[in-house]
Amino acid sequence: MTVALSVFSYLLVVGAGVSVALQQVLNANLRAALGSPWWAGFVSYFVGLLAMLAVALIAPGPRLSDTVVGSTSWLSWSGGLFGALFIGTAILMVPRLGAATVLALIVVGQMLGSLAFDHFGLFGLAQQPVSPARLAGAASLVLGVVLIRL
Repeated sequence: MTVALSVFSYLLVVGAGVSVALQQVLNANLRAALGSPWWAGFVSYFVGLLAMLAVALIAPGPRLSDTVVGSTSWLSWSGGLFGALFIGTAILMVPRLGAATVLALIVVGQMLGSLAFDHFGLFGLAQQPVSPARLAGAASLVLGVVLIRL
């Protein structure tokens, strides 16, 4: 991978992170406007569903089929439930804790979960043991949450 492509890839992922922050703020605003966190979450998922459907229909690649669906683990299909938990929690907590704190805590949760998944090789991941450097990185994220709350 060239340096330019690496930089572009990193910037693309940073942009995705900014979009997550923006999504949470917009969802919290929608919650206030609709008077319901559940309808705000539904609207967020419905709009996302339409966007992903459009991309899936336009993009090249395999289509869903009985064979593909039948060969997939039931657990693989449950990712949307965790997305709903994420969206619902953020919609409820952003107005109370602020976008920066909520997203920082979410990143801490993501880091702790991913460290555990890697360490134990869960869900088909290659096993990557926890190291002092990785633990220091996770501790830095926790410190970041503390600093954001000051």
